[in-house]
Amino acid sequence: MVDDNSIFIGNKPFMNYVTAVVMQFTTKNTPEVVVKARGKFISRAVDVAEVSAKRFLDNGVEVTGIKIDSEEFTNKEGRDVRVSNIEITLVKKQ
Repeated sequence: MVDDNSIFIGNKPFMNYVTAVVMQFTTKNTPEVVVKARGKFISRAVDVAEVSAKRFLDNGVEVTGIKIDSEEFTNKEGRDVRVSNIEITLVKKQ
């Protein structure tokens, strides 16, 4: 089961993800949101977390954890591939 407070970064427009993070904190009143990304979307995840926290939520949210990892799997061509991933945890300030 997927956590309801996780935002997975992909190909959608940048502001869709920022809006999703802001909505989690404001509308759903979630105390914690985790921004997750793999591979080439890692830099976008960092940007989403920073823009959400510093511009849209007026420093009412802080980054409490950054977890990096990599996973290995076999692609369609049969080659072993290693892909990096990141999880950035944002928590509402008290």
